Amino acid sequence: MTAPLMPKATALWLVENTTLTFQQIADFCQLHVLEVQAIADGEASVSTFGFDPIAHNQASQADIERCSQDPELRLTLIHHESLQPKKKSAKYTPMAVRQDKPDAIAWLLKHYPALSMARLCRLVGTTKTTVQAVATKSHWNASQIKPRNPVTLGICSQKELDDAIVKTYKGDAPMLDTSGEDI
Repeated sequence: MTAPLMPKATALWLVENTTLTFQQIADFCQLHVLEVQAIADGEASVSTFGFDPIAHNQASQADIERCSQDPELRLTLIHHESLQPKKKSAKYTPMAVRQDKPDAIAWLLKHYPALSMARLCRLVGTTKTTVQAVATKSHWNASQIKPRNPVTLGICSQKELDDAIVKTYKGDAPMLDTSGEDI
């Protein structure tokens, strides 16, 4: 469970405005019970104002009233899509590394021919058109392409490469190490 925004200020507001137990407030705000007690006693360094979880759509008045009646019940945080973790965006590849992508594609095609086009594109961070051009040697710079390991070029990590290989072969075909020999 994630904590509400400004957990200490929320705890202060709940102490001042509800009849919830310290344990209920501590569980909701993900604080220690003694920390909530210190907030209630004015010994903790908390802002001078409370943070209203009802006004900020983090808890409902009905839920607070229900939990006030029974000390065994726990408040639940209302989840919003805006609080959900964001998806990873495409990573930035420096110019110096971008020119090495065809070399990495050539190395992967040579050592792992069963690697799917989509997985290879995701691993290297390129398009299917570029992969096809390197595979058919119709790339504009085909004469200069030398197969080189994408890990040593800094295009992907060894873990990402290993994961892609394991997903492709699913453990039933011999795998090759970075030197190209059977393991």
